[in-house]
Amino acid sequence: MNVVAVMGRFTSDPEIKKTNSGTSVTSFTLAVQRDRKDPNGEYPTDWIDVVAWEKTAEFVCKYFAKGQMAAIQGSLQTRNWEDKKGGKHKATELVAQQVFFCGDKPKDQGREEPAAQEEPKAAPQQMQDFSQGSLDDYKMVNDEDLPF
Repeated sequence: MNVVAVMGRFTSDPEIKKTNSGTSVTSFTLAVQRDRKDPNGEYPTDWIDVVAWEKTAEFVCKYFAKGQMAAIQGSLQTRNWEDKKGGKHKATELVAQQVFFCGDKPKDQGREEPAAQEEPKAAPQQMQDFSQGSLDDYKMVNDEDLPF
């Protein structure tokens, strides 16, 4: 079984790239804080290399930026590569299958609340993979409307 889940912050703005065949891809690093303190009383940070493909890559590049918190579910992948001088290297990276919003909503991406007269959108017939959705799929809800 190869299942990995991490939550951390983007260390830079993700950028979309295209392969020679036109497939979307992005790679970025996520700063993930450990849950136990070191001997100095601080929480160490791991720098996790992540790669996302196709619609997941497009989603990440459209909605995430440096410093933003995200939860990523995927699988671990290792690959060997050779540098220009013939040196052999091994890379280990998380291949993102789902990416989720975490933390506060960025202030620069704020959306206006819908007008009171607007009809609510019909609920989807099946569960959606939100890592490939859009902010248009969401609706602002007042705290008073929550059942808890």
